[in-house]
Amino acid sequence: MKKIIQSATLLALVVGSVMSNADEGAIKQSINKSMPSVKIDSLKPSVVNGLYEMTVGANVFYVSDDGKYLLQGRLVDIAAHKDLTEEKLNITRKSALEKMGTANMIVYKPKIAKYTVSIFTDIDCGYCRKLHSELDQYLAQGITIQYLFFPRAGKDSDSYNKAVSVWCAGDRNAALTAAKKDQNVPSKTCDNPVDEHMQLAADFDVKGTPMIISENGNVYPGYLPANQLVAALEAERTPK
Repeated sequence: MKKIIQSATLLALVVGSVMSNADEGAIKQSINKSMPSVKIDSLKPSVVNGLYEMTVGANVFYVSDDGKYLLQGRLVDIAAHKDLTEEKLNITRKSALEKMGTANMIVYKPKIAKYTVSIFTDIDCGYCRKLHSELDQYLAQGITIQYLFFPRAGKDSDSYNKAVSVWCAGDRNAALTAAKKDQNVPSKTCDNPVDEHMQLAADFDVKGTPMIISENGNVYPGYLPANQLVAALEAERTPK
């Protein structure tokens, strides 16, 4: 009897694996046929039977196991009160920011670094300017600030051109501070990551600025004073 049970269990595992591979193949084939420009980064069964979790860049989608239906929305564990999609998005945001790299950001470092945040900023945004005017307070709290540009007026706008000029300046940090104070920054062009920043902002569904993202990929939309930001970042490190 024991051998029969073991054989049945092994057969179920093998069949399940074959079906899973077949489902993944059907989904990829369907996506490639309908949306050939979409690059699937990962595809795996979700916690819901018949539904697969698909990541594309920093985005998370859900696809039926026959590849016919695609959903974009929040998957919530009702009993556990958990937003499972947000947990996954935290991971994809973190990965996307690491891929972007600090060489493609404007970074302000404290003497003793305790925390790191990445901030999508618009040079002409009022609350972005307020946050930057308090930069010393964030640095005093040990927060490393990594800036990415998100000129909300769009490509080739005045804010966009200012961002490019700041990036192309000899001292980007000083140029950004000057621009935030509405001081003149000489107009320049060069190879720059502003378009990549804007695409990443679109992937992250950034609606406004500033948008703060922690090391864990958590989002804090809008301006937060240094003491409140530290409290939020410290809470992320507190075991739940």
